[in-house]
Amino acid sequence: MNPGYFDTMPIGVILLFITIFMLAFCEAGYQVGAHFRKKQDNEATVSLGPLLGGLLGMLAFVLAITFSITASQHNLRKENVILEANAIGTAYLRADLLDKPISAEVKELLREYVDIRLQATSGGDLHAILARSVEIHHLLWEKVLSVSRTAPGVNISLVAQSINDVIDMHEIRASAGLYGRIPTVIWLALVAITGLSMITIGTLVGLSGKRRLVVVVPMLLAFAVLVSLIADLNRPQKGMIKVGQQSMISLQKNMSQDVK
Repeated sequence: MNPGYFDTMPIGVILLFITIFMLAFCEAGYQVGAHFRKKQDNEATVSLGPLLGGLLGMLAFVLAITFSITASQHNLRKENVILEANAIGTAYLRADLLDKPISAEVKELLREYVDIRLQATSGGDLHAILARSVEIHHLLWEKVLSVSRTAPGVNISLVAQSINDVIDMHEIRASAGLYGRIPTVIWLALVAITGLSMITIGTLVGLSGKRRLVVVVPMLLAFAVLVSLIADLNRPQKGMIKVGQQSMISLQKNMSQDVK
């Protein structure tokens, strides 16, 4: 269960894969149930009923955990966008405290920084964007450091603090976006419990002698859609459900107007 592998797989493919996986295990269980039905093993149905209830309960519990993780991470990413936009905006305003040439250079770097941050959410080369972000950090810090050595004071301290906040927010957003994912062990537990549940459902259907696809298929599709939704929330850069960037877009617009 490599998160990087799922990041490259379209959601439609994931949905299809999950559906086929569940149907296959359900069919395997049906064949087992049909085998016991031929032997007229009536006790199997009685014993499997409570087992299925327990498995479905565990499956619902694991689903709740995974959805809670992805939902909380999604909300955290939205908050981080606002915090980063505020940090960059503050640094941009405080750049006016510097002398004219340095102030213009710092502002230009911050405008480029906002542009490339937005590119990261629109399908740009993430590795190149992160590398350029770090490079801009160094350039900003070098300019602030050069001013602090020649003309130290309260103003430069305020600018330095703002640049430091911008750098810190980069690390926070990168950590939440790249590493704040569902742990592999939870994915494995979800797959195992899902497989066991489908086999048990199929076995009960096989013991009854009727496939009852009208009842089973809608449940499988609903489960597949839910897991696909969780997988989509777990891939912030390439999923269909993306974190809104309105705060950064508004900041970009304000910076553009300032140039004019």
